Parts: sequence; C-alpha cells; structure tokens
Amino acid sequence: MARKALPGIALITTSLILAGCSGSSSTPATSASGSTAGFQSQHKGGTLKLLAKSAAGSLDPQVNYTLQYWQLYQAMYDGLMAFKKVDGQASFTPVPDLAEAAPQVSDGGKTYVFKLRQGIKFSTGAALTTDDVVASFERIFKVSSPTAGTFYNGIVGADACLTKPATCSLAKGVVGDATAGTVTIHLTAPDSEFLYKLAVPHASILPKGSPAKDAGTTPLPTTGPYMVASYDPNRELKMVRNPNFSEWSHDAEPQAYPDEIDESFGLTVEAEVTAVQNGQADWVFDPPPADRLNELGTTYASQVHVNPLTAFWYLALNTNLAPFNNEAARQAISWAVDRAAVVRLYGGTNLAQPACTILPPGLPGHVDSCAYTAGGGATWSAPDLAKAKQLVQQSGTAGQEVGVVVQDDTVNKAMGEYLQSVLNEIGYQATLKPLSADIQFTYIQNTKNKVQLSLTSWYQDYPAASDFINVLLSCASFHPGSDSSINISGFCDKGIDGQIQQALTLARTDPQAADKLWGQIDQAIMAKAPVVPLINPKLVDFTSKRVGNYQFSKQFYMLVSQLWVQ
Repeated sequence: MARKALPGIALITTSLILAGCSGSSSTPATSASGSTAGFQSQHKGGTLKLLAKSAAGSLDPQVNYTLQYWQLYQAMYDGLMAFKKVDGQASFTPVPDLAEAAPQVSDGGKTYVFKLRQGIKFSTGAALTTDDVVASFERIFKVSSPTAGTFYNGIVGADACLTKPATCSLAKGVVGDATAGTVTIHLTAPDSEFLYKLAVPHASILPKGSPAKDAGTTPLPTTGPYMVASYDPNRELKMVRNPNFSEWSHDAEPQAYPDEIDESFGLTVEAEVTAVQNGQADWVFDPPPADRLNELGTTYASQVHVNPLTAFWYLALNTNLAPFNNEAARQAISWAVDRAAVVRLYGGTNLAQPACTILPPGLPGHVDSCAYTAGGGATWSAPDLAKAKQLVQQSGTAGQEVGVVVQDDTVNKAMGEYLQSVLNEIGYQATLKPLSADIQFTYIQNTKNKVQLSLTSWYQDYPAASDFINVLLSCASFHPGSDSSINISGFCDKGIDGQIQQALTLARTDPQAADKLWGQIDQAIMAKAPVVPLINPKLVDFTSKRVGNYQFSKQFYMLVSQLWVQ
C-alpha cells in the first residue's frame, strides 16, 4: 500500500549515526503506574503542520492505495472493524469500530453478523444507517477499488459486480436490517483474513448517496475526528475537526489532539527538513536526504524515530512484454542487481537490508532463502554478472531496448541510473524514464503505457502473507488497461494461482501449515522471477521540538491524531 520515495544516497557510515535515535516505542503518554494514559485534555489544540513533496492523488478512501493518505484516513474514515490505534505490536489487532462488538460468525465461517453502534453521525450531521453500510460495499465494486478482486471477491454476488461494476448489487451478500440495526455479510467460502480486510480504508463506510465513481479531489463525509476542509493537490490538504464526532471506542477511534492538521505540498525534501528544524513545520513525510542524516542523528537525535517495516522495495518486470516475457531474461535481472549497492543508495545498513524474497522478515510465511546470489545460501551475498550475461544471451534478447520507469526525485533517478547501467552491462540498451511521484504509481500499473521495468515498493495492508503474494502476483489482481492493476508485472500462473487458493483455504484450519505453503509459493514465484526483491526498509520520522506523544502503529505508522502540538 505504501508508495514512498527512497532516502538519499549515502555511505553506510553516514546512516550508522542514526543507531542512537529512538525507535518505535518512543514516548506515548503513560500514567503514573506505567500504563498508557487516557486522553490528556491539556494537550488538546493547535495546528499540526505536515509536509510532503507531493500530493498522493485521489481523496477517495475506497480508491486511494497509498501510505501517505491511508495514514491520514485513520483519523477520518471508519469501517465495521479497525486496527487498534496504539503504539507497537498490538496495532496489528483488529477491533470493532462502527460495529459495537466483534461479529457473530456462523455457517462454518461464511456468515458474519455485525451490530452497528447507535448515535454515530457523518460530518454532514446525517446518522449512520445500515443502508450506508450496504451501499458502501457495493460502491467498492462500482468505483473499481484496487482490492475489489482480491479482498472482497469472496462476498456473495461479488463475481457479478466484478464483471459489471456499474450495476453492482450485493443483495444476497450484504444484507442490512434497519429494525435490528444489523448488517449480515455472506461469503462464498470462509476467509480467515476477512476481519483484516474490513479494517483497511477500502472498506470505509460512506453515506449512501456518495458518487459511484472516484471522488477525486472532492472530500467525502467522514465519521472520524477529522474531516477535509479543502484539498488542492498543488498546495495543501487541510483537515479540521468533525463537529459531529465523539469518541465511541478508544481502541478503534480515539479522541484527537490537534484542532487542525495541514499537509502542505511542493517543497523539496531538503527544504522540508529545514522547515522542521526551524520549527516552521512538525513532520516530514518523505525520507530525509542522506546528506542530512549525520546532522539529524546528532544535533536532532531526540526528534528522529527509526522503525523497522514489514515491506519490500522491488523491480516489477512486465511478463507480457519483450524482453521480460522471457523467463531467462527475467532471471538475468535477478542475478545482476547488486542488493548491497541498493542498500547504500537507500541510506545504509541501519536503514535497510538486502531482500531475496517477496515475504519480508517478520511476516508469517517468510523463509530465509536466496535464489539469486553468487555461491548460493540463505541470505544475499553478491550478484553474479557472468550468469546474468549468459542468461541474456541464452534468452535471445540481447541488444533489445528496455525502459526503466522511476519517480523523478533525486534518489529514485540515481537508483534508475544504477539500474540502467546494470542493464547495459549485461547486454540491453536501457533508457531511464523518470515520472512525477504523484503519477508514477498509477502509470506503471496501466498496461496501455507498455512499461517494461519499474521501481516500486509494497508495505503491508495487514500482517498476512496473502497481502503480498495474492495481492501483488495473483491472476485476480491483474486488470489490463486499468490504473488500478496492482499486479504490475502482469504475472498470471494458473498453477501458482491454485497453490495460492490452497494456502488461503488451509489458513482457515491450519495457519501454521498455510504459512509453510506461503513460503513455498514465494520460492516458486521467485523461480519464475516476475519481480526482483531489492531491500527491506526501515522508516525515519523526523518531528519538530514541539511535538509530543509520538506513537508508531506497525499497521499505519505514526498516529497523526495522537500527536501533541501544544
């Protein structure tokens, strides 16, 4: 879900200084007994000033698929379920949100009954109803939400909605009972991850009358503590308090501290960092440039927070276009890329480690295995350029032109230049195609743009192996001609798809066996090389001196609504 620019180019020795900076469990408010404290009204108020190099596209929570806005949505939109809004590992826990309790599950795990909370209103003042919930699930398909075919395709009636989104009806799949105040969801088969899927922004509940198309820059009504007052993608996103919000669950949607949250766009990352140093802003979305890491890690160490992420950066190779419709050509890239060089470009070993698999360390199903490293082994050690050149010749693709699409910031372009040099060295004629960060992600998804190779990344939607393998590389996630085709490689292998379905089924009864199978699927995909894992990153948050109560959710990262700014 996350699309973030890479940090600046740096030597490993530069980033080592960050070792002394705080980690994920920095300083959440605690009581005298040491337990997490409740709301502290003396810290309420003020304007939290956030900075980002560029906007992240559509405001529509059922459409947008970026960390930048998913992080903000946590304080605006709600689903039937939510991830617990706390610091640390507990943030991976799904809790009831607009539902007053966990659902009643029956029919062997195929039927979920949710009781809606009473008294919740949208920012317009309209009361939340069961009709809103039913309409919101149908809207997921009508707006062609990026995860409609992977997260919500198990709802009864979803197949027809995927075929004809405009006329989507889930009359037998999502049933509202206004008298009882319940919503019943029927699945075609049990889904052990269904509560996770209900807790991400694509399952946000919106008013029944919301447009059946991407709302774009037009704000949609919210249920959380904030609503959008204005949005100019060239200038600023302004969030103000929702006058109709009152806390109904501290776990799901706690009362917020700042009166206003502004995210401004357009500065360079260098200027963003300087603004935070000078107290003119409170936080930088973009990773700090490497030439500032030494300064941040010493003079501003108390304001720097470094957190490991369940994520990976990777190259997507288009399996349906030459030369990468050839398996040997794809394998050649996997052998040729020097992951250690990529780590250095990212900022050093304190901010990233080489990646060999799709599933990152710490995720269920991850196996220490490295199929493409000189000399073999469980971890990556070095590239094998000789083998890469041999495979290019063997594939008959030597001399072909290859375009490398990256974001247009300094670091991504530098990475692209490195990849371009590797491609040229092993026998291709490579050109670099940098694009603005606010369009690159959608551009590389659409098959009409004929992208051969692109640099991108993936950060978990929720802590499950399927969220990487099923979402990124299943046949169901490939949608030719769409800006929302998250399977950027266009990889569709019927045999592996069968294994994916087997793992999803097995997870309902034997999660450990399913995790083992996910690891095997990971290795089977790596053998076919539709993607080249590069690094597993960490995140650097740089906050101003006036910011307190920093908390890091492993699910959605820094909890913006819980920061103190006065």
